[in-house]
Amino acid sequence: MNLESFVQAHLPPAPSRVLEVGCGRGDLARALAGSGYEVIAIDPDAPQGQLFQAVSLEEFVAPHAFDAVVAIRALHHIPGLRGAVEKIAGLLRTGGRFILDEHACDRQDAKTAQWYYEQRASEPGAPNSLEACLADWETDHAHLHGYAAMRKELDRRFAERFFSWMPYLYGELAGVEEQEEQALIEAGAIQAMGFRYVGENASIVP
Repeated sequence: MNLESFVQAHLPPAPSRVLEVGCGRGDLARALAGSGYEVIAIDPDAPQGQLFQAVSLEEFVAPHAFDAVVAIRALHHIPGLRGAVEKIAGLLRTGGRFILDEHACDRQDAKTAQWYYEQRASEPGAPNSLEACLADWETDHAHLHGYAAMRKELDRRFAERFFSWMPYLYGELAGVEEQEEQALIEAGAIQAMGFRYVGENASIVP
């Protein structure tokens, strides 16, 4: 299921109020607005347009409660993870949905690292050894939240309504298709490095 279909499958019917956190170029926000949703999309580098606000989650002031918050590969970047999840919960009405597509950078194991290195070997400027590739990975992901940290905070504040492991690395590898990575995951040859999650805003925090 493509990203837009996944998000819309878990949204309440339009014209529900939707906040997108970390909207990037704004493609998803425009698609949701085109489907009749009342959308606000935020990002420090948000594009111009009526839907968009160039603001961080920390600085965002909501005009109303939302029926859903969507974050596509954004939560793992946001400093102060617990505060970010608490703010998102506070922006949602009780029973509202938090819809995530995310990167589980802490799930890389030896088999996945070897495969990832082999796929990168022919790229210009690629690491010249598995050790160098692993060092690059650690450096690139040192300041990002991993799955374990995100899951801990999500479970504190939301009731899971959907979860699925997903391919992720194909997006960083020029010669790999999503279906190829999915087949390797299903065969147990590599780890899934992405996940999709939908949580319902709980009225009581554990």
